[in-house]
Amino acid sequence: MIKKSYNRILEISDDHKQITLPDSRYYRRNGEYYPSITYVLNCYPKGKYFQDWLKKVGHSADWIVKKASEEGTKVHEMIEEYFTGAELTYLNDSGYPKMDPNVWQMFLRFVDFWETHNPTLIETEVHLFSEELKVAGTCDLICEIDGELWVIDFKTSNHLQTTYDLQGAAYAQCYKECFGKTADRVGVLWLKSKSRGADRSGTRLKGKNWEVYESPRTQEENIDIYKAVKSIFDIENPKHKPATQSFKTTVKRSV
Repeated sequence: MIKKSYNRILEISDDHKQITLPDSRYYRRNGEYYPSITYVLNCYPKGKYFQDWLKKVGHSADWIVKKASEEGTKVHEMIEEYFTGAELTYLNDSGYPKMDPNVWQMFLRFVDFWETHNPTLIETEVHLFSEELKVAGTCDLICEIDGELWVIDFKTSNHLQTTYDLQGAAYAQCYKECFGKTADRVGVLWLKSKSRGADRSGTRLKGKNWEVYESPRTQEENIDIYKAVKSIFDIENPKHKPATQSFKTTVKRSV
């Protein structure tokens, strides 16, 4: 059974009396556990901006991060539904909003990107692995735009981060190993951009409050940095093993 918020398979016993929740930080491949690409990137320095933000918000940090994560998850799920051809609506049958207007607006920015540039969809939410990097992950979008193969990840954060460059590079490496194809471009579809509209020069993909950001470094440079981060991760996590959690679904007091 697939649970969207976990994006993993939930193991349910045949008698339905026990459920096992998987550890989303790991993927299983050929009997080995590979850490997720994003889990590895937790070892990358957060930077001065993050430290200043942490001091500013204090104890509210956990709540803010959780809310932002839930919004991002919702946008991702809506994009998945959009790809299936489903009709999505902001209002329910009674005329009330189904979600935060910010979530709906970020989704509309994705729709603007898609309808403006008319990409050819190749893969969405595709699970990828790299034998070279010993990592795995789920890439949001593989598509073709104007004859170029793109690896794209969706982001709903307030600011772009260096880890996004490294994450995209790792996805591109995984895609190359899994499908034998080299991406022409790697980018982040940023749905909270301050962009004022389309690029007049026609060289960048951007619109009102969205843009496709590309790293200033080459794929090779970003992979080298990712490998350095992975080396630190491996030192701090010498045994790659997920922590699963199991619990009963029925309880009865003994008499």
